[in-house]
Amino acid sequence: MHTLLLTPAEAAAELRVSRAKLYQLMKAGLIDSVVIDRSRRIPRAALTAYVDRPRGLEQQDAA
Repeated sequence: MHTLLLTPAEAAAELRVSRAKLYQLMKAGLIDSVVIDRSRRIPRAALTAYVDRPRGLEQQDAA
């Protein structure tokens, strides 16, 4: 069974990127996250949405 929410470390591992890169993607608004108390969690659906985005949008979002 897959968990609904992932820790930043788990989400980074799923994407095969560093935790720092994951935080950059969240800060840029490319990956959604939620805060529960003082813990940040990333919905699994947010990772799927990021991967399924049409390519090239990252450069447009950064401009």
